[in-house]
Amino acid sequence: GTSRGEDDLTHKLSDILKANQNLQRYESDGSPAHVVSEFEALLQFHCATYMDNEMAGQPQALQKSGRPLKSIRARLKGKEGRLRGNLMGKRVDFSARTVITGDPNISVDEVGVPKSIASNLTFPEIVTPFNVDLLQELVKNGPSVHPGAKYVIRDTGERIDLKHTSGTNVVRLQNGWKVERHINNGDIIIFNRQPSLHKMSMMGHKVRVMPFSTFRLNLSVTSPYNADFDGDEMNMHVPQSVETKAEIKEICMVPKQIVSPQSNKPVMGIVQDTLCGIRKFTKRDTFLSKDLVMNILMWVKDWDGKIPTPCILKPIPLWTGKQILSMIIPKGINSDNLRHSTHPDGEFTDISPGDTKVLIEDGELLCGIICKKTVGTAQQGLIHVIMQELGPNRAKDFLNGCQAVVNYWLLQNGFSIGIGDTIADKDTMESITQTINSAKERVAEVIISAQQNNLECQPGMTIRESFENKVNKELNTA
Repeated sequence: GTSRGEDDLTHKLSDILKANQNLQRYESDGSPAHVVSEFEALLQFHCATYMDNEMAGQPQALQKSGRPLKSIRARLKGKEGRLRGNLMGKRVDFSARTVITGDPNISVDEVGVPKSIASNLTFPEIVTPFNVDLLQELVKNGPSVHPGAKYVIRDTGERIDLKHTSGTNVVRLQNGWKVERHINNGDIIIFNRQPSLHKMSMMGHKVRVMPFSTFRLNLSVTSPYNADFDGDEMNMHVPQSVETKAEIKEICMVPKQIVSPQSNKPVMGIVQDTLCGIRKFTKRDTFLSKDLVMNILMWVKDWDGKIPTPCILKPIPLWTGKQILSMIIPKGINSDNLRHSTHPDGEFTDISPGDTKVLIEDGELLCGIICKKTVGTAQQGLIHVIMQELGPNRAKDFLNGCQAVVNYWLLQNGFSIGIGDTIADKDTMESITQTINSAKERVAEVIISAQQNNLECQPGMTIRESFENKVNKELNTA
C-alpha cells in the first residue's frame, strides 16, 4: 500500500509493539536464552528511545532516511520545545506592534492607537436591541471606513466578509448575530513592553484613536514599562470577549497598578518636564497674573468656575503657583511628613526658611517646594497617600491634572540653562582642591617610604609593582 507520512512517535510505538510480539513469540516457542535476551534488549531500546533519543552511550534510533527520531523528551525540552516555545511564549491573533511616542495630553490609562491599526483589529460585538442601530451603521461603513466593521457572523456560524458587500445590499442585522467591529475610543486593551519583568509590564489601557503611525503613551506610565522614546516598540492585545474585558478593567487597568505590592510604594510618579515645572511652579516667588490664571484654570479638570482669592491684591492681583496646585490636590488629603530633597537635617520648625518643609492640609499646599520626593515614586509620598485615602481613580486624576496644569504653565514661563549654571561655586571648588591636595600628600608619603626602603612588598608583586599599585590606589580613591 501507499506509505503515509506518519508521526515519529507512531513509528516508534509500532516498533515497540513489533518487538513485544516477537519477544512473546520467541518465549512461547521456547527459543534459547541468548535469543530471548536479545529481543528483551531490543524492546528495552525501543521503549527508552521512545522517551529519550539523545541518551549518552546509546545509539540513536533512526528513520529510514537516516534522520534521528524526535523523542518525547526532545519535544518538551529547550527554547523551541513545548514548554518554552509553545506555552510560555506563543504567537497570537488580535495584536499589534509599533514604535511608541510620548504624549502628555492623554490620560495615564489611555493609549493613542494609530487609525491604521484601529481599523484592522476587531472586537466581536453581539447584536442586541440596544446596540443594533449603532452596529448597523458600522456594517454600512464597511471595513475601509473607521469606525466600521470587517465581518458579520450569523447565528448559524456563517461568516459574511463585508469587503464583498457593496453599498446597496447592506446586511440587515438580527439579534444574536455578531459584528466584528473596528476598535474605537474607550475600548479596553492590554499594552505590553518586553522584557516583561513584573506584572506592571502588561497593563490595561483605554484606546484613543489618533492620526499617524505610532502608539502614544503618557509620560508617567513609562516608569513601570521601563520605556523611553528612542525607538522602543510596544505590543497591544485586544481582548475578544466581555468577560476578558471585565477582568482587564477590574484587575489590570493602569490606575489599579499605581502602587506596587512588591515594594508597597508607587511605581508611577511625575517625571521629566512636569517634574521640572512643578519644582519651579511651587517656589515662593512664583506669581501669576490674572490673565495667566484664567487660562491655567481651563486646564483644571473639575474646576467649579470660581477663581480663588489672589494672595496679593495691591498694586495688582497676583496668585501663587501653590494656590493653583492646591486646586489639583484632592480635598481631604493631609500630610505633614513630606520634605523637599534639600531639607536640612535636624530642622523641625513648622515653616522652614528655605521653604523645604512641605505641608498639605485638606488638599491645600500651605508651604514647601514640591519635588521628586513628594510627587515621585517615594513611599508615603503624595501619590501614595492619595491612592490609599481616595483610591486609584483620584490618583490617576492627580497625575493627569498635574501634567496638564504644570506643562501649560512651563510653556508660558520657560526654562533654560546657561553655561553659568554649570560653573562650580566657591565651596565646591575649595572642597575639590582640598581632596586633591590630601591625595597628593598621601602619594608623597608612599614615595618617601619607598625611597627609605620601608615599603612592604604586596603578595605576588615586586617592590616596583607594589609601589605603583599603592600610588594608583590612592589616586583612584581621591
